[in-house]
Amino acid sequence: MKKYLILLALVCSFSFASANVNAAVDAQGAENFVKNVTADGIENIINANIPQAEKDKRFEKLFNNALDLDFIGQFVLGRYWRTSTPAQREAFIEAYRKLNVQTWSKRFDEFKGRNFIFTGTTPSNTKNQIFVNSEVPMEQGAPAKVVWRVEQKGNSYKVVDIIIENVSLAITARNEYSAYIKKAPNGVDDLIKDLQNKTK
Repeated sequence: MKKYLILLALVCSFSFASANVNAAVDAQGAENFVKNVTADGIENIINANIPQAEKDKRFEKLFNNALDLDFIGQFVLGRYWRTSTPAQREAFIEAYRKLNVQTWSKRFDEFKGRNFIFTGTTPSNTKNQIFVNSEVPMEQGAPAKVVWRVEQKGNSYKVVDIIIENVSLAITARNEYSAYIKKAPNGVDDLIKDLQNKTK
């Protein structure tokens, strides 16, 4: 009986702790934030009849406002973030930002004429974070599943990862960059140059 009570207490404590982690996140607020980001992107960028250069400019503004680039940059650089100098960290985040703005500004054209359909949220085990679930109807086949990992800080929200069809963009970048750095003679410096060259 005593063992049962101890076990019950541990289960209750774990449940209470998990509830506290997720209670800190305003699920509706996070979902509304992502809805506003996608609506802005669709209306003012994807569906807008403007030159690609102007799309890039608008997407860069949206990208900078919506994503926590410092958090993402630290995550994708992984263990190499700790051994990088402040100058390397700053240069990496800037190169990473420019490359993603250029890449995703063009890739988002795949969603032209379509709208994101939101299907609720899923709790995250990470404090102050939550997953916002969405789907994008495609011309053929099943809708594309897009999950937004959102972090709340006070009354503000930032996207810290985008998961498309179960593939995390942040984890994919982290694995790719770690493999590159291991082989590169100059490590992080070579990675920064490679990202800069891809942007050019």
